[in-house]
This record gives sequence, structure tokens and C-alpha cells, in this order.
Amino acid sequence: MAERTGYGRILVAGDLCFPGPEPLEVWRRLSQLRAVCVQGSGDRALATVETDALRPRDDFERSRLERLIEVREELGSPILKKLASLPSSVCLPTGAGGQLMLTHGSPQDPLEPLTHDMTDEAMAALIGDAPVDIILCGGSHVPFDRMLAREAATSQPQGGVRVINLGSVGEAPTLNERLAHATFIDMTKGEIHVEQMSVPLGRAA
Repeated sequence: MAERTGYGRILVAGDLCFPGPEPLEVWRRLSQLRAVCVQGSGDRALATVETDALRPRDDFERSRLERLIEVREELGSPILKKLASLPSSVCLPTGAGGQLMLTHGSPQDPLEPLTHDMTDEAMAALIGDAPVDIILCGGSHVPFDRMLAREAATSQPQGGVRVINLGSVGEAPTLNERLAHATFIDMTKGEIHVEQMSVPLGRAA
């Protein structure tokens, strides 16, 4: 989708290889595209969880554990080490004198997601005093684009913080069908334009 539309840089807010299909091909493709990636909860689990110590409580947890073991075997130790070393956040210049943060969850806790249904106060607590203008996240897997007043988000008095959840190209929770999400961000002459789209899984390639 990105190649058809055109892009300058691909940013991925974590959960790269688990639990979706073809984890090795996904890793190779992201590496080929030189994607900027941060560590998600799934990446941390792949890299650090001691599977022998886990005791599944139900069929869902059992299938997740089996999938975790399968993905580990497919990726192999060198890639697992790279997943373990992924940063929890990355800051990039916006080109308009501002800063963009890419993280899986939130600036205060990379594993605690910013969600579409949070109050301003709850979201502000997870943003804290992060000196950024835009936060790209994905932990909740539900896409949204929201402006939070700077007074609510940080102690800094100027401007606001734009929070953009990128959604998910894999397991996105929806009411009726499984969707893949893509978010295109255009930064030109100080203007920021965001376009979010969804397509049924299987048609996103």
C-alpha cells in the first residue's frame, strides 16, 4: 500500500512479528525498507519471556504460547536479539521545528497504550512533559487522531500535542471484520496532513 501511494519513511509502532503470519518475511521486508521500528509488547515477549515457566490457563493462552514458540523458532536467535535491542521510543524532527515521537504505548510507559476513549486527563498523565508535538503510537491497535491541549498534556504553556494511533496491520479489534490500517502523514511547509485508511485483511498487500 505504501509503495503504491509513495512515502519518504516507514514508521512502525511495535509488535512486528507476533502473532501474525510469516514473521520472518515481515522482518526481512521491514529491514529491506529501512523502516524505523520501536519495540512493542509482542516484540518484548518474543525476546524475553521464558516459555518453559508459562502455564496457560485456557485454550486461548495455550494457542498464544504455541504461536510464540513457533515464531521464535522461525526467526532464530540473531533476529530475536535485534528485537530485544529495539528502542522503546524514537524521536524525529518534523521539518517544521518540532519533534515527533514514535512509541508503542505512551511516552511515560512504552507498554501502556494511549487509547481513543481516554479522557484528556488520563492521556495527559501518560504523555507527561514529553517535549514533542506529535506522538505516533499503536499499542491499542485502534486508529485515531486527536489533539490534546498543551496545558492538559504538559507543564509547557504553548501549542498542543497531536496523538495519532496508527492502528494495526494485523490483529485490529473491530466490530464486524478484521482490518489492516495504514496512516499516511504528509509534512510540507510546516503543515501536517494525516490520512488514515482501513482495508480488510488480505487486500492490504
